[in-house]
Amino acid sequence: MRFMAMVKGCETNRMPPPELIAAIDRLTEEGAKAGFVMIESGGLAPTAKGGVRVRLDKGQVEVIDGPFSEAKEVVGGYAIYEVPTLEEAVMWTRRFMDLHRQYWPGWNGETELRQIFGPEDFAQMMAP
Repeated sequence: MRFMAMVKGCETNRMPPPELIAAIDRLTEEGAKAGFVMIESGGLAPTAKGGVRVRLDKGQVEVIDGPFSEAKEVVGGYAIYEVPTLEEAVMWTRRFMDLHRQYWPGWNGETELRQIFGPEDFAQMMAP
């Protein structure tokens, strides 16, 4: 099963501490040995650095330039990974968030975990 983890928090211009990045790298290596496959991950630039929203509302498409002052939190990073079960995805995500608690005191946020559907999933859903 593939999952996307979206890390949300208050927007800040600070980079995560290098110790946190190193700890996440170690967690990813540990996960690889246990069958956790990291497909892609990355951080997102602040909304003031080219953030744009394209919204469809009442039949009209609107483009809104960042920064987004009305947002209490924004997606600041993401990861796409493959694990056998949702339970394992939750376990690795909890460990990821625990690293934030440990290495970035005062940071508050959440990680939203969502299963990714690919073309084969849509074909199965459309089958009679």
